[in-house]
Amino acid sequence: MSLRNIAIIAHVDHGKTTLVDQMLAQSGIFRANEAHQERAMDSNDQERERGITILAKATSVLWHGAAGETRINIIDTPGHADFGGEVERILGMVDGCLLLVDAEEGVMPQTKFVLGKALKLGLKPIVVLNKVDRPHADPDRVLNEAFDLFAAIGANDEQLDFPHLYASGKQGWAVVDEADERKDLGPLFDKIVEHIPAPAAESRADQPAQLLAVLIEADPFLGRLLTGRVESGKLVPGMPIRALSRDGDEIERGRITKILAFRGLKRQPIDEALAGDIVAIAGLSKATVADTIGSMDAEGALPSQPIDPPTIAITVSVNDSPLAGREGDKVQSRVIRERLLREAEANVAIKVAETSEKDAYEVSGRGELQLGVLIESMRREGFEVSISRPRVVYQTDPETGARLEPIEEVVVDVDEDYSGIVIEKLSARKAELKDMGPSGTGKTRVTFEAPSRSLIGYQGEFLTDTRGSGVLNRVFSHYEPYKGAIEGRRNGTLISNSDGETASFALWNLEDRGTMFVGAGEKTYQGMIIGENSRPDDLDVNPMKAKQLTNVRASGKDEAIRLTPPRRLTLEQAIAYIDTDELVEVTPKSIRLRKQVLNPTYRKRKVKEDA
Repeated sequence: MSLRNIAIIAHVDHGKTTLVDQMLAQSGIFRANEAHQERAMDSNDQERERGITILAKATSVLWHGAAGETRINIIDTPGHADFGGEVERILGMVDGCLLLVDAEEGVMPQTKFVLGKALKLGLKPIVVLNKVDRPHADPDRVLNEAFDLFAAIGANDEQLDFPHLYASGKQGWAVVDEADERKDLGPLFDKIVEHIPAPAAESRADQPAQLLAVLIEADPFLGRLLTGRVESGKLVPGMPIRALSRDGDEIERGRITKILAFRGLKRQPIDEALAGDIVAIAGLSKATVADTIGSMDAEGALPSQPIDPPTIAITVSVNDSPLAGREGDKVQSRVIRERLLREAEANVAIKVAETSEKDAYEVSGRGELQLGVLIESMRREGFEVSISRPRVVYQTDPETGARLEPIEEVVVDVDEDYSGIVIEKLSARKAELKDMGPSGTGKTRVTFEAPSRSLIGYQGEFLTDTRGSGVLNRVFSHYEPYKGAIEGRRNGTLISNSDGETASFALWNLEDRGTMFVGAGEKTYQGMIIGENSRPDDLDVNPMKAKQLTNVRASGKDEAIRLTPPRRLTLEQAIAYIDTDELVEVTPKSIRLRKQVLNPTYRKRKVKEDA
């Protein structure tokens, strides 16, 4: 049986996971009467809720085609730029990639990002023009865009001569020529077997066994599971092994207790793993991502792919608000630290460092969404934490000593009527307009280069300006010299001046002051942000003030108070909304905004000292 290892890469929402669903179904993974979920590879709760892939996952299918029986190992990768670290580390396990491009949207920023990484490793690409059944699809234009992209990012002649197919992942068909009969994904499977080479590791089958770990997870029964491709030799259960760091230093020794292979949606124990196959092994307790697992006679560590540095950081600290400890059971700094370090070990794109403050840790990642997913996971596990406003990670120019900041490529698709306000807002945030043109169906595509810090908190404003019809995509591009101060949030906040429960009468009177974040009967405390002021300054207010009862009848006395529904912020919206002197209090049941210094007297004193 021959073997092929491929990754499916694409921009977010271009149909990777849906296509994998159809590949699994048509290869006979599911029994005829077996019920299976849509987007089967998105097994994580947050992936299903958000409709995006967050973690890279492996599966495999058996294909009986013109070339005989072939096992195809498939790795489904995230499409969002914030999870690019997942893509970078798994590309070393595969020999080719399917690049999915939406036949209507065309080439997008993340397409460029992941393709650049794949071509740099010398992977052989197959371009799949997906969603060609959409009414406004233009596959010929998109194919030309894809070719231009390959040429722009330095593809060699062999990579430029890529095969392409037309497909509909949703309907489950792929064709080499648009005029061909549209019945199944057979042409796609045959093209993979024909164009993607067999693993080069198969030629090293008689050498000492080695595997490079690229994914790590904890199993309640087997302990630590390390996933990677067998680069040489053969692994069998019970075999003595040792783990080496990137520098070749020995980390630990042990025995393989179990080898698991990916068979459809399940992992099955196997008796041996041969060179070229992608497997998970159990038996080690200290080895982690980028370590080399090998037999006792294997020498030297395998080279691992470098991971791009983080661009955004937040401070995660112990929740010290007056309502701390009422909703979560994991509140101690020691427990928070262990959880963050465990995440950094499994996710190489996240870095955790201790700060000078007591009980606070700096967590760095690729973007607000990636950090938001981490905090949301912790929240669901019962943690209570306080989160600071995101800030960019600066670098220093080694030659001039100047401060450099991360710049992102921003591609905006908006209705023509709203392009002016978007250009105006982003230009005020130090963004540079690079390109502008029609993108079909009455929409305009505008490309900018903008500092990462100018985009923090802009997503909500962007959706408001475009009446919810705009789409903003961004991906890290490069570092440039610091561009100077950027105007932040224009509105101040309404801050509670005492502890207690909010009263309808008080909130009704405060509605003229601005937008409320809380409803009636909710617990608040001094220093908690209960709303957004309509003016630029912060205002301390009393949301607990009840209506004075008298024995004098008056017209209108018994009228019911009707409150405007409060504006509830999601976790990502709250993290993006707060200013530098504010925090987000995150518990399993609540998301609250608060000032870092709760007491108004101390807060004013601190402002004077900082000034």
